[in-house]
Order: sequence, then C-alpha cells, then structure tokens
Amino acid sequence: MYNKIALIDDDQNILTSVSMLLEEEGYEVFSYTDGFLGLDGIFKENVSLVVLDVKMPRIDGLEVLRKIREKSNIPVIFLTSKDNEIDELCGLRMGADDYIKKPFSPNLLIARIKTLLRRSETTEDVSYGSTSSDEIYVHGALSLNKTKHTCSFNGKILDLTVTEFFLVLSLIEHPGQVKSRDQLIDSAYGSNTYVDDRTIDSHIKRLRKKFKEVDPDFSAIETLYGVGYRYRDEK
Repeated sequence: MYNKIALIDDDQNILTSVSMLLEEEGYEVFSYTDGFLGLDGIFKENVSLVVLDVKMPRIDGLEVLRKIREKSNIPVIFLTSKDNEIDELCGLRMGADDYIKKPFSPNLLIARIKTLLRRSETTEDVSYGSTSSDEIYVHGALSLNKTKHTCSFNGKILDLTVTEFFLVLSLIEHPGQVKSRDQLIDSAYGSNTYVDDRTIDSHIKRLRKKFKEVDPDFSAIETLYGVGYRYRDEK
C-alpha cells in the first residue's frame, strides 16, 4: 500500500535523516519545519500519518494536534523531549496515537509508523453501514465493526483513533475479562513494543471521555487497580 507521511519538526537534521529512511522504505514524505505549514500540507497532500514534534516556534505540537483532531482521526505520533512527561500525557489525552522520546532510534520510529499504518489501512474507506461480510461485535449498547473500524454506542458514532479502536476491540472481545496493561499494549501497538503503562492509562481516560459525550452515565470500562482494565459484562 502506498502511503504519504508528514514530518513536522523544527530540527532540520531530524527531518533530513528520518525522511531519507522513510523514503528508503517506499513512503512519500512531506517535511515541514513549522506547524502552520504542516497543517496546510497534511490536508492538502492527504497524508496517511503524521510525525509531530512538540516544541516548535509559532505554534507548538499540542495545538497542531488539536487542530488535526478537529478534522481528522489520522494517526499521529508525537516526538517529545526525553524528560517532559507533561507533553506525553497531554498529547495522548488530546488524541495522539503514540509518542516517542527524543533522542530516539530511527528504526524504532519506522517500526511504530508501520504498525499504525497497517492497523489504519481498513479505515480509509469510511462507511458506517455494514454488510454481511463485516465482522461485528455487539455488546449491550456498544457495536464495533472490526472490518470498517467503526464504533457506535447507543446508536451514536464515536470518533476513535486507530489506537483507541484497538483498545476497545481488545476489551470487548471478552467482556468481563480483565486485560493487563501489557495485554492492552500488545493489542494497540503490537507485540515486542515497549510503551509506558501511562500511555494506556491516558488512552483509557480519553476513551471514557468520548463514551461519556454520547452517554453521560457511561461506566462500562472499569479499572481494577494494580491489575488492568475490563469492559463490564452486562449479561
């Protein structure tokens, strides 16, 4: 599959080195040293994924992400300073799919990009209708179309990112069963991928917020402290 990737970072060295690596992998890369230019380019070029730095002049990465999420659930990977936990958590809660700390391994970034692109492939032809060939999970008020990567609750569509969708899918496949953070990381990012536990916690917090937007009384995603999360079995 042919993919376009947007890189937004005010560090020209990062743009150059990552662009070369991605182009060697067969991707078309659009590089931007400024958040405003990046926003224009993302939608003009119809890119498949965005790699976004947090600390930039004029407009920072958090604000760029907010503007992206106003229009699209395109996968976004944040690049953040090594010791800046606030940026990581804010980015995830605003809808970033993943984050990587600087300095980072280019090969790690490429692996994360491939995982997100692979998992988002079926979302390009977005259709909320279903066909007989679709794989659909229904549990109470929740309906999840695994084929089209769509999710609804009480008949209302939830706008989920790729990572959020796979987290809900992991929880709903076995309602009532507790999933550890490690299991959820495997579901959202693939096996053999290191992601901090706080990443899952932030994604779950954002998921709950999205469910509460369509049902203020939503409480089906339960926390078992020290163990993990589960989707309540309503049977």
